[in-house]
Amino acid sequence: MVQTTHGGPRSGSSSCLGPRGRVVREDPEELLFRPGPVASCSQPACPLLLSRCLSQPLVSRGVVTAACPVTDLKRAALSTGEWRAASHLPLRSIDIPEIPESISFCKALQIADFSGNPLTRLPESFPELQNLTCLSVNDISLQSLPENIGNLYNLASLELRENLLTYLPDSLTQLRRLEELDLGNNEIYNLPESIGALLHLKDLWLDGNQLSELPQEIGKLKNLLCLDVSENRLERLPEEISGLTSLTDLVISQNLLEMLPDGIGKLKKLSILKVDQNRLTQLPEAVGDCESLTELVLTENRLLTLPKSIGKLKKLSNLNADRNKLVSLPKEIGGCCSLTVFCVRDNRLTRIPAEVSRAAELHVLDVAGNRLSHLPLSLTALNLKALWLSDNQAQPLLTFQTDTDHTTGEKILTCVLLPQLPSEPTCQENLPRCGALESLVHDVSEEAWNERAVNRVSAIRFLDDEKDDDDNETRTLLRRATPHPGELKSMKKTVENLRNDRNAAKGLDSNKNEVNHAVDRVTTSV
Repeated sequence: MVQTTHGGPRSGSSSCLGPRGRVVREDPEELLFRPGPVASCSQPACPLLLSRCLSQPLVSRGVVTAACPVTDLKRAALSTGEWRAASHLPLRSIDIPEIPESISFCKALQIADFSGNPLTRLPESFPELQNLTCLSVNDISLQSLPENIGNLYNLASLELRENLLTYLPDSLTQLRRLEELDLGNNEIYNLPESIGALLHLKDLWLDGNQLSELPQEIGKLKNLLCLDVSENRLERLPEEISGLTSLTDLVISQNLLEMLPDGIGKLKKLSILKVDQNRLTQLPEAVGDCESLTELVLTENRLLTLPKSIGKLKKLSNLNADRNKLVSLPKEIGGCCSLTVFCVRDNRLTRIPAEVSRAAELHVLDVAGNRLSHLPLSLTALNLKALWLSDNQAQPLLTFQTDTDHTTGEKILTCVLLPQLPSEPTCQENLPRCGALESLVHDVSEEAWNERAVNRVSAIRFLDDEKDDDDNETRTLLRRATPHPGELKSMKKTVENLRNDRNAAKGLDSNKNEVNHAVDRVTTSV
């Protein structure tokens, strides 16, 4: 049975499941749609004539069906028939160029999926389908929504991902029963203040847009469980975000945030907080009041230290603060009694507090790329499965020796990879994995990237050992790249990641010789 969720079947056998599991055979050139709670088909990959699919009633073994021959969509007009009882239209990726206005006659329609078709608009009559509860129109180059889309007052799920929307009609906020709204990867610049009227909303995806701020009214969404505003241009979050008292997942990665509001501490049910790839210089002490937090991702910010209140996060199991500017860790970190993975790779740490050993569940500790001269002896009390000190470390655990810190007189741990050596200036040889893309980091600015990618010229050369170079020149083909907008975004993100990865690669050569000598001394216990 074909599903309407992402990743459903694209092709298969030429048969449909009938009532009670009966298999109804069909012609390869036809597709059957049946009225009822779930009208399904196993062959949605062929181009269809939607109008004919809805206009030709067919009685088969007492079950009313509609046969859809492969013809031109614009040829047929809708007519009356048993098809009006259809409740489910799974029409994903079947090359429909247009939805006819007459689709409004499908009064019983509850679930419709038009994703992946070459559509640019929905018919103005579409909002007349007032029994519709789930609508998916992802990746169809949709530029706008019908102004009266709010008439779909029974809609519970609306998916509009990967389109070209720049604004939302005011009537959208009339969808008072809406629970899921996916607007990811569009070109939306402003979220209307009336978004606060969607009181039943549980999941809101706004990732990959052009938002520079969120309206204060977003705090009225008391039932919201998941909010994803990653990959935008947010410089701040409203203090009213504290009103999202049911929120469990907050993803605000890849923005321009320099601080988080103190109100975040009122999110008592928050379990996952991702604020990686921003510009945070500090975390508010209030973050320690997020008592349900299990995962905190702070990667690639500008943090100098972590708040002492972090030790109050008794349920925290995963803490990642890689690639910041941390110069110290609070001793209160040991209060995170459920912590299992702690990563502070590529920072400026000179010591690890001995209190880390109080986090008795800690199994993975990653401190590679810092400035540590030794480790606290108390780490031997932990049941570590991995302790990373270097990018080139061959095994997750090393053999350590005890020594004495001449400054404090305390017992310490040391090994061949300590003290950690300072990073050397980045050179081309230190980034072999980046290949030709490394030049993009230096030569291409973010503003010029899209234009450069679209206009670049690639040469394809066919070599023939029996011909000279002149002959080869005549056989060179030129191809002007025309990447999909989604590919451009992906390439741009790759370049940005390269910039961030350069620091991580600085010490590759400097530690290489030491690691080679250390391999023979590696064991499986601290």
